[in-house]
Amino acid sequence: MLRCFLCYLQNKMSVEKHLAFSIVQFLRDQTIHGSLSSDEHESLEVAVQCLETAFKISSSDRHLAVPQPLTEIFLNCLLKNDIPILTESSPSPEDTQRAEELKNEGNNHMREENFICAVECYTKAIHIDPRSAVYYGNRAAAYSKLGKYAEATADCERAIGIDPTYSKAYGRMGLALTAMSKYADAISYFKKALVLDPENDTFKSNLKIAEQKQKEASSQTATGLGFDMASLISNPAFISMAASVMQNQQVQQLMSRMMSSAVVPQVGVGGMSDVSSLIEAGQQFAQQIQQQNPELIEQLRNHVRSRSFSSTEEHS
Repeated sequence: MLRCFLCYLQNKMSVEKHLAFSIVQFLRDQTIHGSLSSDEHESLEVAVQCLETAFKISSSDRHLAVPQPLTEIFLNCLLKNDIPILTESSPSPEDTQRAEELKNEGNNHMREENFICAVECYTKAIHIDPRSAVYYGNRAAAYSKLGKYAEATADCERAIGIDPTYSKAYGRMGLALTAMSKYADAISYFKKALVLDPENDTFKSNLKIAEQKQKEASSQTATGLGFDMASLISNPAFISMAASVMQNQQVQQLMSRMMSSAVVPQVGVGGMSDVSSLIEAGQQFAQQIQQQNPELIEQLRNHVRSRSFSSTEEHS
């Protein structure tokens, strides 16, 4: 264990030295090729000396050099993670028109439920014009349709960062968060969307659904099976199974004891016996269900999940 820990520390220090050497190389390149004033040049030289002293490296440590300059590594990371590289210049009119054509093509794919193609079109539009909140917002909607909710929320964050008044970005963030069972956050975003667009019926509907799901999540059964009581007792499969389980003599005895305790509470060691009986009966009841029909629990979960929220909004 100690040997592994020492190896970890050694590798960590080695990585840090490689990184520090790359930064020093970058700064030295700036002093050679950059258009710097004498003060700026002197500041970079001081920074280089400080880094070399702190990390105990020098320009002669060529074994610390990496195959790519630091700027290329950083650029590749941005491209890999689809992070736009904003430039000071705006897209040309031709590029803007092409981006709009790609967006419209993506919208057509969305109407045809061709969500993968829609994502591709919106992504191409973003590469041409990364300043458009609409392109990110539309791609977020396509990601949600594909069940890629983490990607959807990331795009919504980018859209909101570009245009904080873009109500659909807040609404689509709410949809993705609802699908991720993050109901409190979803409610917050739906409310922000309604502040910007108070008459939007889709936002209102989805807000009510998120609020209802939050209430249902807070009232889940103590057995932790992952469904709410309202959906449970309205499910025909459960009703049939419950009737069968109740024929079990052991369950009947537990229920009888529980009902008896409810009428005449008996205080036992460590707490109220009626509460203990209730918990015991619930656990036994769940075990009997699982034994008689292992697929029922998953069926009930799917039944709850099938109550999907509204997503009939138009794309920009």
